[in-house]
Amino acid sequence: MIPALSPAARRDWLRLARTEGVGPVTFAQLITRYAEPGRALEALPELARRGGRSHPLAIPSMAEIEAELAAGAALGAQLLCACDLDYPTALAALDPPPPVLWARGDVSLLDRAIVAIVGARVASAAGQRFARGLASELGQTGHVVASGMARGIDGAAHEGSLEHGSVAVLGGGVDDIYPPEHGDLYRRLVAEGCVVAEHPPGRQAQARDFPRRNRIIAGLSRAVVVVEAELRSGSLITARLAAEQGREVLAVPGSPLDPRARGTNDLIRQGAALCEGISDVLRALETLGDLREPSAPFAGPPLLTQSDSVLTEKVAALLSPTPVSRDELVRATGQDAGAVAAALMELALAGRAELLPGGLAATA
Repeated sequence: MIPALSPAARRDWLRLARTEGVGPVTFAQLITRYAEPGRALEALPELARRGGRSHPLAIPSMAEIEAELAAGAALGAQLLCACDLDYPTALAALDPPPPVLWARGDVSLLDRAIVAIVGARVASAAGQRFARGLASELGQTGHVVASGMARGIDGAAHEGSLEHGSVAVLGGGVDDIYPPEHGDLYRRLVAEGCVVAEHPPGRQAQARDFPRRNRIIAGLSRAVVVVEAELRSGSLITARLAAEQGREVLAVPGSPLDPRARGTNDLIRQGAALCEGISDVLRALETLGDLREPSAPFAGPPLLTQSDSVLTEKVAALLSPTPVSRDELVRATGQDAGAVAAALMELALAGRAELLPGGLAATA
């Protein structure tokens, strides 16, 4: 287990998490290899060079980290590092968990039994009414409801659950109020619920941020209910991630004449539980086993060994835009898993590979 971080190590932890090219998977592998974030920071330039990086890696200065901590403190937000005892248990079970989170409001809600309700932004009045009512009923049974504070289903879910416990996961910083018309809802969530974000305060969400936001929504939750979703809806990403994480996925059926029902009906066709009300959610939760407890923070690949330039280039040549498992790369190269993991990490820091949850990798 990683011991409690000292104030200096905590700053190093945040600095490592904010370094260019260091996503959750790379972060976990660096901590696995070096144990201490400070040692990992020292090793980064050489690792990136070995991966073929031609220009210096962008590592935040200590002044930038102090500025982020000051911005969080000014908001009354709490920084949660993935090795902290008060880091959400369900999220810690992910492989790997987000290295850091900022939280405003009642942080204790994050360790309650959470059900996510997500769906279309351009939602029908009936869909919003269903989401609002289901969220309220879940709250009355002792559950906290999580969603993404977007228009439509998300907003309705928060409104229905605020009285009993509501968690909003934002794509930008913990102070990024989007859409603007949800300013009052945001303030109520801070006062009565909890708002969390992976990015620094002041960051405005970009399109590429929402899949990571959706992964956190699913990771916090024991079950995800999709109320309305078109076939290309981001809510379906949340449902897929929830299924991959061992969470229960439920979908509300709808008319085949409504495009907003195509995504939910397709989820049911693929095996998602049908949801017509609170009893369906409670039944699904009864059959769901305990969430997998992590054996240790960032338990993942074996301790990384030193790679070599020949292997690194061989691994780079095997990558493509289609994600491939680390095991397949081990078989293709004939090298041990530690050496392949080291090569992948160096390629990621060089901006030549993207490391994905589930032991997958692809070209960046």
